[in-house]
Amino acid sequence: MGFSPVPPRPTTAAVIEGIDRWSQRAEYAAIHEEVPWTDLLGGMSPDDILDRDKVQLVDYMRSKGLQLFFMADLTDGLSRGEEAPQLRALGRSIAEPAVQQVYREYLLAVARKLQPEIIGLAAETNLIRVAALPAVYDGVVTAANAAAADLLAAGSPATLIFSVQVETAWGRLGRNAIYVGVEEDFADFPFAQMLGLSSYPYFGFAQPEDIPPNYYNRLLNGRTLPVMVVEGGWTSATAGSIQSSPDMQARYIARHAQLLDAVGARGLIQLVFADIDLASFPPPIPPNLPLFVNIGLTDSDFNSKPALAAWDALHARRLMP
Repeated sequence: MGFSPVPPRPTTAAVIEGIDRWSQRAEYAAIHEEVPWTDLLGGMSPDDILDRDKVQLVDYMRSKGLQLFFMADLTDGLSRGEEAPQLRALGRSIAEPAVQQVYREYLLAVARKLQPEIIGLAAETNLIRVAALPAVYDGVVTAANAAAADLLAAGSPATLIFSVQVETAWGRLGRNAIYVGVEEDFADFPFAQMLGLSSYPYFGFAQPEDIPPNYYNRLLNGRTLPVMVVEGGWTSATAGSIQSSPDMQARYIARHAQLLDAVGARGLIQLVFADIDLASFPPPIPPNLPLFVNIGLTDSDFNSKPALAAWDALHARRLMP
């Protein structure tokens, strides 16, 4: 189980306090973020970028006894139909071989310098395929497979994964709730040694108890590939047309444990530990970000919600080998 160091407010103190709190109830630290395209395409070396931005942070999280999951996000995480924000600003595209090459070099440096136990090479691939231009999706496929080949050739011991968006696979995001699966993703990303799952089921179900018991297992379609939830959660507050509450969020943690058990999941990562205080972040704020800011297990001041006790109960279970 684990979290990312995303803080409730953009301060170093909030990052450190968050890590100190959630590391007590986790085995994994997660870094899931956009590739630093501006610096890479501007000629800065991957090693220098990591020395500046990541090495000290990862060393601190490792000092807490945590393993590392690293996901390099290739498109806009809040708008999968678009290129990554930095690429948009530069007028570049993941479809370009030169852009794919700097991503590959960055991933090799990540593996060498940060030594993550798990490396994610593309996130929510099925949602990208549905939402983005074919050239963007094709660029993601080409880049991720090339990076996987690079890492294997370099002898990296990291487990290689990609992730799929579960609500999209079930037809629950703006569709007619017809299951479509992820067979094309398995075909397009054959390097996967584990399948990553992204799941925010409050977008598709009114109550946690409405989630079907084969919610994760059906995606495997008989495969024995290990799975791990690498991002997700359930909001504790009403947002737009979504109705929720702190109690409902806590019920989701309990229901989620059943779904994880049904597929023999190897892990569970929730990127946000504490709610995001939007007022403390500079504009512009992505228009759909408010739908995700209340999925933390504490409020933005680190006061516990009922879901934290449910998480701790799950974390207290015996860790399987």
